[in-house]
Amino acid sequence: MASDRSPEHKKVCVVGAGMSGLAAARELRREGHTVTVMEQRGDVGGQWLYDPRTDADDPLGAAAPVKVHSSVYASARLMSPRECMGFSDFQFVPRPGAGRDARRYPGRREVYCYLKDFFAAFGLGDAVRLNTRVLRVAMAPPPPRDDASCGGAGDVKWLVRSVRVEPDGGEPAAVEEVFDAVVVASGNYSQPRLPSIEGMATWPRRQLHSHSYRTPEPFRGEVVVVVGCGESGLDIATELCGVAKEVQLVAKSTEDAAAPPPALSKMLAKHDGIRLRPPVDKLTEDGTVAFVDGSGVAADTVIYCTGYRYSFPFLDTAGAVALDAGGGRARWVALVLSGKAALPPEAEMMRAVEEDYRTRELAGVPSHLAHAIPAVDRMEVFEFVYRHTDLPRMEGWKLELFVAGITNSMDDRDTFRDIDDDSESVRGGLQMWRRIAGAQYEAALAAAVSSSSGDHVHVHAVADADAAEMLEPPSCQVSTLN
Repeated sequence: MASDRSPEHKKVCVVGAGMSGLAAARELRREGHTVTVMEQRGDVGGQWLYDPRTDADDPLGAAAPVKVHSSVYASARLMSPRECMGFSDFQFVPRPGAGRDARRYPGRREVYCYLKDFFAAFGLGDAVRLNTRVLRVAMAPPPPRDDASCGGAGDVKWLVRSVRVEPDGGEPAAVEEVFDAVVVASGNYSQPRLPSIEGMATWPRRQLHSHSYRTPEPFRGEVVVVVGCGESGLDIATELCGVAKEVQLVAKSTEDAAAPPPALSKMLAKHDGIRLRPPVDKLTEDGTVAFVDGSGVAADTVIYCTGYRYSFPFLDTAGAVALDAGGGRARWVALVLSGKAALPPEAEMMRAVEEDYRTRELAGVPSHLAHAIPAVDRMEVFEFVYRHTDLPRMEGWKLELFVAGITNSMDDRDTFRDIDDDSESVRGGLQMWRRIAGAQYEAALAAAVSSSSGDHVHVHAVADADAAEMLEPPSCQVSTLN
C-alpha cells in the first residue's frame, strides 16, 4: 500500500517485527525512508520468538484474532539448510555462544538468535516499537483541496491506529498516525484454518489445532488422532509416537490412505505406533472418530494440522487491497517507494496474477496456498527473482545442497537433517562461505557497536509484558552487544 506521488523519501509503517518485518525495515531505511515498526510482543522475532503458552480458552483458534501469536512447537527444526536461507548480505552462519545451535538444520531458537543479531547489526532498535498493537490501518481522509501540501487526488495516505500493550493487561488510549505507506508483515501462520467435520461442535473430548501444540507430554497414554499429513502433522505424529498409546494419522484422501506416497510409506515403516487412516467422516458424541471407510476409533484427543488462513483484522482498505494473496517482497517495496523501480501497468500485473492462479489451479494447488513456492517450478522462481532484482545468483554448491536436502527428506524424513554426505564441491563452497560470510557477519555486528551508544542494540533491556509469564525465556545473547 503506497502513495502515488512523485519519488521521494516516505514515512512508512511496518506491522510486525518478525523475519519479513525486520527485512522490510532494513531495506526501507537503506533507501532513505523513515520507518516505524509496530510489534505487539515484547521482543522481535515473530513466529520464532517461542511462547510456551497457548490460547487455553480457545485451543482450536476459532476466534479471530488469536491471543497467542506464535505457532512454533518446542522441537521445531528447519526444513531447509541454513546456508540457503539467510539474508543475502547477512547470511545464516553458525556462531558460538549460549543458546546457539550450529547444526545445518537448527532448532527454532537458533533462528530467533539470528534475527536478534540482524536486528542489532543494522541498528533497527530505534525503529521498532515493542508492545505496540495495531488496531486499524485505513486510508486517511484526503486533505482540503486548498491545502498547499496536497499532492493531488492520487496522494493516498494511511491512518494507523495503535495502542500500547500494558503489563497489567490494561490498554491506554489509542493513538493515530499518518503514513505514506504501510507494509503488512504480521505473517500468516497464526490464525488456524479449520476443517468442517460433522460433530466438531459437540464432540466431548479434547480438540486443538497445531497452533496450540507445544510438547508431547500432555498427550501421554492417550489415543490421538492427527488430522493432516503436512510438515507439522508428520512432525507432531512422530513426536507423539513416543508417549501416546496410539497415533492415528489422517491422510488427505482415501487414495493416499490406501497407497501413501513413498516418503510417507517409509516414515510409517519406521514407526509402528502410527496408523494411517482415511479422511474423517464425523465425530460422535460417545468420543468416537469415524472415518469415511466405515472404521472408527475411540480417541482422547484430535489435533488438526490443517494449516492457516490469511487474517489481518486490523486492515481496512475499503476493497482497495485483496487479502487472499501473499506478499513479502521487501526490497521491491523499498525501491518502488523511492522511485528507483517502477511497477508494470496494472492491467499487465493483473494478467500475470490470473495466469499464475490458473497454472496453480491446473496443478491442483488450492487458492489458500497462493504464497507457496513449492507449488511452482523452483528454477522458474529463481530465474524470476534474478531477472527482476539485483540479488546475486545462488552458487552452484548451495543449489546442490538445497536439492540434496529435498532428496534426503524424501528418503528418510526422520534423519535427513543430520546426514553428512556432502560432495567435494559442497565442502569447498561451504569452507569459503563460512570464512567470507562469517567475516561479514562479525563486521556488521562490530560496526553496530562502534556506531551507536548502545541504545540500538540492547534488545533484552526492553520490558516484555509477556516475558514474565513465559516458562522458557530465550537464553541466546546477541554476540557481545548485550
